[in-house]
Formats: sequence, C-alpha cells, structure tokens
Amino acid sequence: MQVIQLHDKHFEPFISSDEIDFAIQNMAKQMDDDFFDEVPVFIGVLNGSFKVISDLMKYYRGMCEVSFVKLASYEGTQSTNEVKQLIGLNEDLEGKTVVIVEDIVDTGNTIEELKAILKEKKVKHLKIATLFFKPEAYKKDIKLDYVGIRIPNKFIVGFGLDYDGLGRNLPDVYQLAIENKHTEMINIVLFGKPGAGKGTQADFLKEKYNLVHLSTGDIFRFNIKNDTELGQLAKTYMDKGDLVPDEVTIKMLQSEVDKNPQAKGFLFDGFPRTIAQAEALDKFLESKNQEITATVALEADDEILVQRLLERGKTSGRPDDQDEEKIRNRYDEYNQKTAPLMDYYKGQNKFKAVDGIGSIAEVTERLSAVIDTL
Repeated sequence: MQVIQLHDKHFEPFISSDEIDFAIQNMAKQMDDDFFDEVPVFIGVLNGSFKVISDLMKYYRGMCEVSFVKLASYEGTQSTNEVKQLIGLNEDLEGKTVVIVEDIVDTGNTIEELKAILKEKKVKHLKIATLFFKPEAYKKDIKLDYVGIRIPNKFIVGFGLDYDGLGRNLPDVYQLAIENKHTEMINIVLFGKPGAGKGTQADFLKEKYNLVHLSTGDIFRFNIKNDTELGQLAKTYMDKGDLVPDEVTIKMLQSEVDKNPQAKGFLFDGFPRTIAQAEALDKFLESKNQEITATVALEADDEILVQRLLERGKTSGRPDDQDEEKIRNRYDEYNQKTAPLMDYYKGQNKFKAVDGIGSIAEVTERLSAVIDTL
C-alpha cells in the first residue's frame, strides 16, 4: 500500500484488505448464529455499502433478501449533519427481520433517519451492522448490533468510501494524510561499533529530540516474552539456530511504528543491517508518507575500541568483552556489513559521520550539531 492522491488531497495506508475481510467474516458468522431460523432482509446504505454487502453475502450462509436505500450526509471530507433521502424503500417489510448494513457509522444521523423510516414499515426486528465505527463521533443512543472495525475519528476512503466520488473501488482503506508530515519528523538510523557508546547516545537523542527509540533487540525480546504472533514465528527460527527472516523483523518494526501514530520521529537502532532491510524500511516509511531523515554513524578506530572493550570486560563480566579475537571478529563483521549500508545512504545524501572518540559530553555535542542541521 502506497500513499495515494485523490483530487487535491493525499491519503496514507490505514487498514488492509486482509483485515477488512477478516472483520466481515466475523460479522457474517455472528449473523449466521443469530438468524439460523429466519430469513432476514439486508438493506445496504448506498453508495458506500456496495462492497460491504457484496463480501458479506459471500460469507453469510443462510437464506436472505437484499435491498438498498440511498441517503446522503457528506460533502467533501465533512459530515453535513443533515440526511437527505434520495431513494426510499418500496418493499413490504412488515413482520420481517431487517438488518441495515452501513459502510461506516460516525455521527449516527443516517442510522437515526433509517430507523424512523423502518419504524413506519412495522418491521419485526431491526438490527444495525457497520463495517467501520467511529465511537468518538457517535452522537446517538442507538445500539449497533454488528461492528467490524472500530476506528478513530478520521476521514477514510476505500472499500466503498469516497472523497468527492473517488476511492470507492480501492480494496484497502486509506486515511487522510497530514500534508508534508515527513518534513516535520526526524527519523534517524543510528550506527555504532560495539564500545562506541551507541546505547548512551541513543538515550540522549530520544530525550532531546522526542524520538521513539526502536531497538531491534528490545523489540525481539518484547515479542518473544509476550508470546505475540510475530514472537512465536521468530522463535521457530531461533530455536533451529536459523536467522530470523527480514520480513519478520520488518513486521515487528512496522507494528511498533503503528503503535506510535503521534510520534515526532523514530530512532532506528540495530536496523537495518543489510541493503535489503534498508530498502524494506524505505518502502514501509514511504507508505506512511515518511522517510529516513539521516543515518548517523559513530566512527572510531578499531584499535582504540578493542582496548576500551577489554577494559570494560574486566568489570562487566561479559565474556564477549574479554576475548580480543572475538572482539576483532565482531568489528570485522560490522565493517563488512555496514560498509554497503553506508554507500546506500550516501547515495541518498543521508549519511552523516560523527567522531565517537571523546567524553560522552563531547560526542553528544557533535551529534547535536549534526542533527540540528537536518
């Protein structure tokens, strides 16, 4: 899913077609259970509900009737709060169970109007189903019987929903993007050799620039400890001694980014490690109308860092800091893997090198001087 433009506005990915399909299947199953001995009449509210009704009928297993009513309450991206009936119902619904099927319920004005119309039709039971529901915007005391996905009070398009006529055919759902959002955010990839003080400086950067620190090590540990679906998947590879595939790692990062929609920016620590990962990260951020602002590498001479780690090993107790050969192997691996990434970001004019040797305050000052120019 990529950022799209409809008329004069940009929309960014919000809900995938797979999530929508899953929600509709759940709604259909609930209806199967409720109407097993009845023949309900499903009434779709046009124009938006045509895709919802179509997919709902794929999964609903009982006998039913289908009809439509057309009302309108939107102009552009704002609700007019005034419902105008365009096409009424002509069927005889007396004594029947009726299910209103909406694409989205926000203020509830359309639902209120339809309820009044159907009350005059003397229906037996009236149920209300909506694929999307905005609890923050809902103003009516009318029960919604089937809700697919609850969403914030945002303007969305896709899967039947439009912006001035465009977007209804999209299989995924998009939300109105904040224009020039990427220019207001600082997204930094932080590189640093073992012993260069990357952890200390990461703590400083996230506090000073109000960034969300995304450490792949921390994210892996969180997902595995909490037995998430991605954690379980990663563990299957780790238990076999295999590397966790890039797609699993990037999905974990995507999940963390999605959890922080109001973030001022992100500090990526430990990712990417390969060109393929860097490309995947760029593609994901582009789908969010964002981008990497810069990559910052704490550079230091290997010989100085080897001695620094050996000294640290005397007090830390970490065995990997006490074996010089292992330390040098770690640096060889870092240099081999990081060099292509440096070239990748240099090609985008986003690579910044900072001298990592000196006191914490001195390195911090150098980092600040670089980031303040971004």
